[in-house]
Amino acid sequence: MSTLADWILLQRQPGVGAATFHRHLDEHGGPAEALAALRRAGRAPVGEADIAADLAWAERPGQHVITWDDRCYPARLREIPNPPPLLYVRGDPDLLALPQLAVVGSRSPSPDGRANAREFAAHFARCGLVVTSGLALGVDGAAHEGALHAQGATVAVLGCGVDRVYPARHLDLARRIVEGGGALVSELPLGTRPRREFFPARNRIISGLSLGVLVVEAAVHSGSLITARLAGEQGREVFAIPGSIHNPMARGCHRLIREGAKLVETAADVLEELGPLLGLGVSSPPTAPLEAVEPADDPALPDDPDHRAVLDALGYEPCSVDQVVARTGLKVEAVASILLVLELQGFVASASGGLYSRIHRRSR
Repeated sequence: MSTLADWILLQRQPGVGAATFHRHLDEHGGPAEALAALRRAGRAPVGEADIAADLAWAERPGQHVITWDDRCYPARLREIPNPPPLLYVRGDPDLLALPQLAVVGSRSPSPDGRANAREFAAHFARCGLVVTSGLALGVDGAAHEGALHAQGATVAVLGCGVDRVYPARHLDLARRIVEGGGALVSELPLGTRPRREFFPARNRIISGLSLGVLVVEAAVHSGSLITARLAGEQGREVFAIPGSIHNPMARGCHRLIREGAKLVETAADVLEELGPLLGLGVSSPPTAPLEAVEPADDPALPDDPDHRAVLDALGYEPCSVDQVVARTGLKVEAVASILLVLELQGFVASASGGLYSRIHRRSR
């Protein structure tokens, strides 16, 4: 009979990833038997000194290690190729069995992309879905924030051990996720530092836990497209929000839509598609009324005609000061001053390279 110590010790053996771990289970029947086979072959298991610390960690409130043979292991994650043999969880492990929707995207989204991630996630959370993402900067962080703002549940899947937080600037966000009833999850052993190669594997867990994946904004080489591809391979639904043809952060979404992802304009587009799935064996489907999440008309445009002219010249895609000058006929000094005022009023956002774009102001 294998103990938790056997599971953790086998995971810590050099060269034992998810695929190798499952091969050991298939060949030997359990971690204890696999470790015994290693000893018979003259290969003493390494890392036994770390096991006591891991077990002590799992004894503390709100900290859990879920093994493959645990009845609490999430059923949807069992379905994917090479599922994690162990899941380390800080927070509420019961969330992993609830209906989840992954919201992912660029680490450097446009202002509207960030707002869309936050508002869509808030709507899904209010409807009873767990919002799952990767705690990365940009869209991921905005999605977690949106779910928290709606007092809903959110799960962050990490590319490091759950006793660490990456990126460091999301330390407070990670704390609020756990304190707000959410969870941090990783398949990696405690103490594992983030490494580039861990994140594609992390992405398969994000999609594997979820009914579907919504890509908010993504460049053509974004890691979010890896998540979307894995979702498709796992039989999950894939959704994408289109954007401006001039926005490089929208091109990944456009590629997904060309390849068959569902084009999303409102939260109802996603929930309509997930409806049949939510009706199959789900004990608590969303009960909140469906409301479209889409930009509203600016509720209070500036009175000054020059300010309105600059807004009209900007549009919702990045634009340089010189372009605004050419479109309005105003002097450079006047345009620069107006842009500063409009940014302070929340009508305009500045971006790198001296570019500006108009942003949607939601009605209160």
